[in-house]
Amino acid sequence: MTKPFSLQAVLDLMQNRADEATQKLARLIAAEQDAKAKLDLLSQYREEYARRFQTTAQQGMSPLQWKNFQDFLNRLDDAISQQRLVVAHSSNNTAAGQSHWQEQRIRLKAIDTLSDRHRAVELSLELRREQKLTDEIAARKRRDEES
Repeated sequence: MTKPFSLQAVLDLMQNRADEATQKLARLIAAEQDAKAKLDLLSQYREEYARRFQTTAQQGMSPLQWKNFQDFLNRLDDAISQQRLVVAHSSNNTAAGQSHWQEQRIRLKAIDTLSDRHRAVELSLELRREQKLTDEIAARKRRDEES
């Protein structure tokens, strides 16, 4: 009869924590990708708007139109700056999540290694018990045949 792994509860807990860290990391990566996509979209829109401004300026525009274009470009620049901060923050969160994920995987692997060693020892003991039983049965057969 093999003994159960005494740290099975710890192994299960480490597996749950590793799974949770994996899910959290996936959410962080998705959030970072979304933030980068928004930054790219804002940057592209700013470039398009600047080209439109340049084209309109070459054709001539009123001071009010000039001011409106400039104000909107400034607002776009502010939005881009804010989104860069969001991307940086999201990138830092992803890096922290990745570190946490790696730590959880290392801890899980350590407990899992102990579990593997436990199973190997128990298997070895079981094989020895079976061999001993087989030897005893063979010895009885010989004695019975000799009698």
